[in-house]
Amino acid sequence: MKASVMALSLLAVALGGCSMIPEYQRPTLPVELPTEQAAATTEAVPGWRDFFQDPALHRLVEIALAENRDLRVAALNLQAYQALYRIQRADRWPLISADAAGSRSRTPGSLSPSGEATVGNQYSATLGVSWELDLFGRIASLREQALEQYFASEAAQRSTQVALVASVANAWLTWQADQTLLRLTRETLDAYEHSLRLTQRSFDVGVASALDLSQARSAVDSARVAFERYSRQVALDRNALVLLLGRGIPEDIEPGWDQERLQLADLPVGLSSTLLTQRPDILQAEHALKAANANIGAARAAFFPRIGLTGAAGTASNELSGLFDGGSGYWSFLPSISVPIFTAGQLRASVDYAELSRDAQIARYEQAIQVAFREVSDGLAARVTYARQVQAQRALVETSQDYYRLAERRYRTGVDSYLLLLDAQRQLFDAQQQLILDQLAQLSSEVELFKALGGGWYAEADPAL
Repeated sequence: MKASVMALSLLAVALGGCSMIPEYQRPTLPVELPTEQAAATTEAVPGWRDFFQDPALHRLVEIALAENRDLRVAALNLQAYQALYRIQRADRWPLISADAAGSRSRTPGSLSPSGEATVGNQYSATLGVSWELDLFGRIASLREQALEQYFASEAAQRSTQVALVASVANAWLTWQADQTLLRLTRETLDAYEHSLRLTQRSFDVGVASALDLSQARSAVDSARVAFERYSRQVALDRNALVLLLGRGIPEDIEPGWDQERLQLADLPVGLSSTLLTQRPDILQAEHALKAANANIGAARAAFFPRIGLTGAAGTASNELSGLFDGGSGYWSFLPSISVPIFTAGQLRASVDYAELSRDAQIARYEQAIQVAFREVSDGLAARVTYARQVQAQRALVETSQDYYRLAERRYRTGVDSYLLLLDAQRQLFDAQQQLILDQLAQLSSEVELFKALGGGWYAEADPAL
């Protein structure tokens, strides 16, 4: 018997390398790079600590990484897939169990051979071993699938981290921008109310017309509407940021539209194939593809026999005190083989399903690459155009300020009507609002480009990101 077990073990080791998994080949890149982008730099993207210059934003991101509930779910999913992999990996080894049992039973006289009631005892102690020989790689394929699913979950966690960092940054920038717009609206409303009081006095002495007074009141009402709108938006922005953080905003952090503090590091951008190793969502899609590819091997192996070895050895006695006496030992060896003969097409359908799932994962992988390159291309286009747009809008604000000062001077000296002054006030207010919105859009586009390039997760020394 020992020779037979040894021979089967050696056979299992010899055939253990047999695998039905198709050879994995990374799909061809489903995008065509423009010449100028394909030649762009591939220097590593900085981590978020280096990219963001604002210390307050650093604190907020650290809080979100520690408290955000979506990130906690991603971390728990990763641990769950790790546990599933350990479960699958355990199938390659023999399962050993130790059992002890005892029973005491009474047999009535009508059933006893002696015609008298008897009481019987039976005690046993057993060591059992069961093992499936993975001759055709079914268990190895399932183990490979579980491992790739774990890697995909790990990449998903990183993708969640990158998205969270970008979301916190955008929420922080939006809150600051709306706070600045609220202050601008308050200042403009004060100026309009002051102008209304002057116009009211002029009307009372017969200098200003009723039309001038009505226009001044209209400007005040319009500014009040904008003030309430931005007040509401600031509250909504704060609530959105609190949700991302997973807790309240520290009291010593207050928003402020400081262009020096809001500076972002330069991004060395490029659209080379190295982007594939920089985006966690693409890594996630590729690991999911590899898992589906490994599942094909398991489905193919199901066509072949499954061989199991089951053995037990122990001791048994009708008296507990004699359980380990000489001559009480026993053993059993039960090899088994299961060969599928007729499954009504179930096994063939399983292979078809596994192959179709693999093809679907290929499409998802290719789509992830296409989305990544589209997002980077959009970010590159936004970088150039927003820089020029903000510069032009800043020039418009300066021009509008000159126009307002000139219109006010001409109105006070009686050269022009109040309508011209009101038009200048509104134009300046609109230009100032638009400048803040354009600056916000420029910063947000840089954050989105940072995210599109992988978020710099690979550049972080901190294991949290």
